[in-house]
Amino acid sequence: MIQRKELKMYQVAAFAGAPFTGNPAAVCLLEEWLPDRLLQNIAAENNLSETAFLVGNDSGYELRWFTPKVEVDLCGHATLASAHIIFEALSPGRDLSSVCFQTRSGELWVERRDDMLMMDFPAMPPSECQPPLGLTDALGLAPAVTARVKGFLLCMYDSARQVTCLRPDFAALGRIEADLVIVTAMGDSHNHDFISRAFAPRLGVDEDPVTGSAHCALVPYWSARLGKDRLRAFQASRRGGELYCALDGDRVSIGGRAVTYLVGRIFVCC
Repeated sequence: MIQRKELKMYQVAAFAGAPFTGNPAAVCLLEEWLPDRLLQNIAAENNLSETAFLVGNDSGYELRWFTPKVEVDLCGHATLASAHIIFEALSPGRDLSSVCFQTRSGELWVERRDDMLMMDFPAMPPSECQPPLGLTDALGLAPAVTARVKGFLLCMYDSARQVTCLRPDFAALGRIEADLVIVTAMGDSHNHDFISRAFAPRLGVDEDPVTGSAHCALVPYWSARLGKDRLRAFQASRRGGELYCALDGDRVSIGGRAVTYLVGRIFVCC
């Protein structure tokens, strides 16, 4: 028998101090898991780079992330958005300092420090590789260095201006064997150690505004190159976003602020 369900959903600007900046994510609260096809349809309807789905349990929350096209193994900004909603909407007034998520990438903790949320993610040091065929044409400029880790392809450039001026051919970039193509360079001011942009046309997201998971690879790379463990980063998308990062052994701390933009209800049949 088909049932009509009403679900609570929020939209949050992650890695942002104000609306209309950072990366918007939807956070959908569930009492139990719905069919995967329905979750994917909700994410496609939202048409944001990520929709996070939460189910509470005795030890915290189960958390899954969907782009408009696929479920992904790890997402930073939607994790930040989910923690923000737990702290601000689900547990207001409680002395809750951290939350644990069970995910496809293992347990992920988020800690609240004043107005900052700090995520504990796995570090993914990249290894240098030859640039794949067609990469230079897709990006419009050859990177100085390329490196890979899991589904990420990192492309290092000599200047921040080269990164900000790139105008990729997204159709061509979607043919590159990488779920996420990250372009990066050293920061051009004292405010940021490095900048980046991230493209994921294979996942249905041409340019992601601010990509927390990309910094699992960016932080160990720039930490080794700059000789420092604490880094301040900026993702130079149109919306833009700041990230406060640290490398601690095989873990990366990725922090930022978040702002609730929308609170609503959606109605689905299942």
